[in-house]
Amino acid sequence: MHILRTVAELRQWARTGRAQGGTIGLVPTMGALHAGHASLIRAAKAACGQVAVSIFVNPTQFGPHEDYAVYPRTFDADCALASAQGADAVFAPAVEELYPAGAATFVDVEGLSSRLDGASRPGHFRGVATVVSKLLIAAEADFGFFGQKDAAQVAVLRRMVTDLRLPAKLVVCPIVREPDGLALSSRNAYLSPAERTQALTLSRAIRQVEALVAAGQRSAASLIAAARQTFAAEPTLRIDYIELVDWATLEPAETARPNTLFAVAAWVGQTRLIDNTVIA
Repeated sequence: MHILRTVAELRQWARTGRAQGGTIGLVPTMGALHAGHASLIRAAKAACGQVAVSIFVNPTQFGPHEDYAVYPRTFDADCALASAQGADAVFAPAVEELYPAGAATFVDVEGLSSRLDGASRPGHFRGVATVVSKLLIAAEADFGFFGQKDAAQVAVLRRMVTDLRLPAKLVVCPIVREPDGLALSSRNAYLSPAERTQALTLSRAIRQVEALVAAGQRSAASLIAAARQTFAAEPTLRIDYIELVDWATLEPAETARPNTLFAVAAWVGQTRLIDNTVIA
């Protein structure tokens, strides 16, 4: 497996792979890889001739009081996992490689970027859209692979790819969960044993909503009320949002219908976690 550090190296790797008849798949990550990332790499390998995993803790998507400085960085373990899942290359640039001195160009997807996670993390999706556009362009990727857990991010990136006419197609892979239902996240490592138990409230709320929808309940107000009741059983959690939205626009929806997204976010101690389900 190749370890690439510069855009020039990544681009040369991609062009060599394409010349050999392969499509290029990119799995953008911030490292601290887990089974959820592994599923994305396997999906990419099944669909593409060559797969690169980017490992880059992107400073522009963190707010001034967020966890950029302490975000888990486990490069050697990440490379081992990526290689074991079939990745052909890891792209791990320095910050200066993607944001050279004097960099003044950013990608801002207006509207969507201020909804759900963007409402409580101003500037977050601007940073995400900027770095993902840089990565997709640098890798000359045919496909980019993302997890449904970051569903609001997916909506922003879909709009970005469409608006910029980028050639890459986005592939969204299902949420991977622990056996007890907790959605996998690199930030789960922050949780104490007690907080880990409390965090299950998010997946319980999601399962409750899924059961209600399966039973025929479609009212957003009713689904949100049921989820809030689930959270009320664990008052130590601080809710960020509980919403039913159109997955394309992230605008509130009054009823659950195909391609609506029921999404929750909450603080468990000092750790902000998210979860969701897409209505089929």
